[in-house]
Amino acid sequence: MTQTHIRLGGLDIAVTFKAVKNVHLSVHPPQGKVTLVAPTGTRLEVARVYAISKLGWIRQQQAQLHAQARETPRQFVTRESHYIWGRRYLLTVVEQDVPPAVKMDHRRITLNVRPETDTSRREAIYQAWQRSLLHHAIPPLIERWEQRIGVKAAGYFLQRMKTKWGSCNHRRTHIRLNTELVKKPRDLLEYVIVHEMIHLIEPTHSERFIALLDQHYPAWREARAELNALPLGQAA
Repeated sequence: MTQTHIRLGGLDIAVTFKAVKNVHLSVHPPQGKVTLVAPTGTRLEVARVYAISKLGWIRQQQAQLHAQARETPRQFVTRESHYIWGRRYLLTVVEQDVPPAVKMDHRRITLNVRPETDTSRREAIYQAWQRSLLHHAIPPLIERWEQRIGVKAAGYFLQRMKTKWGSCNHRRTHIRLNTELVKKPRDLLEYVIVHEMIHLIEPTHSERFIALLDQHYPAWREARAELNALPLGQAA
């Protein structure tokens, strides 16, 4: 596998040559990064001509991503809006000289912090709670899809990622999931898990990969479109 870049005006395209049958061009959320995967042996000029032929489509996809709503920076103050599993909640901050904690009911999230806790510390407490929600939700989904797909994931990791909802280490059979998924509906978390677990079978976005995704998660195109249309978090 070899990697390089193509520059088309102000557009930078990451190019990878690997053992695939066809060229695959992708525009990735949230910033609109462009990648092109081509069969080993493809001349760079051929890849360039292909990318030029798709410039209109690339610009259209990037424009859609850039037009998406983006979350404003959070200050972690009372009556601020936060999203969990696709639902909007109002935050209530309670300052007490007790250990910090986060609780959620059907309409409100309560953040308990010690007096004079600054914004960065409030954010750290809140994000640790978000991760706990993901750690509770993810293992049952992985177990369910291990049985359905017939694969075994050695483990998973959570990471705040700027350009991907998930990734897969095919050799180590690990999957990595974006912590921003806690803000999205649960079925979209499930879609990303299925997507990455199928990569344990087929590491590229080949025809075989698409066929497996069609077989196991027929609504994946709708899920992908919904996920990419939802508000984006602030870049880390």
